Amino acid sequence: MTRTRKEELVTEMTAEFKDAGSIIVCDYKGMTVENLEIVRNLAKDEDTKVKVVKNRLARIALKNAGCEDIDFTDTNLVIWGDTQVLPCKIADKAATQFKNSFAIKTGLIQGEIASMETIMAMAKLPTRDELIGMLLNVWNAPVQNFTIGMQALATKKEEEV
Repeated sequence: MTRTRKEELVTEMTAEFKDAGSIIVCDYKGMTVENLEIVRNLAKDEDTKVKVVKNRLARIALKNAGCEDIDFTDTNLVIWGDTQVLPCKIADKAATQFKNSFAIKTGLIQGEIASMETIMAMAKLPTRDELIGMLLNVWNAPVQNFTIGMQALATKKEEEV
């Protein structure tokens, strides 16, 4: 990889890391290409990015983005996105699906190092779309109950006649 390409990569990652809600660093040692492609597809479906990056380039990009410093060692796969929850969910799902070859190492949430407990808790939270769905169900419940009650009353009145 040429120096200019490395500089371009660092510039791209710096811009994306500045806007990232969370950045999760995972170990993928021993994963097959097919399994890595599954993880990439999981992320792609959720508008989240996955990249295998050189440790030094990732550290420089994080530093330039104003994030806390992470110790990068061995093989690293970085998952990041605009939201805080989705990268955590994807990493947790991949860690569950590929137990022997994929593990979450560390992560940043809003540019600050997060504990494993925090990352796991974020992975269990519902996404924005799921929360909107729950809210709509709550708003629809009174109207549905009223409609069901009116239908039952109409049926009862028809039976009496």
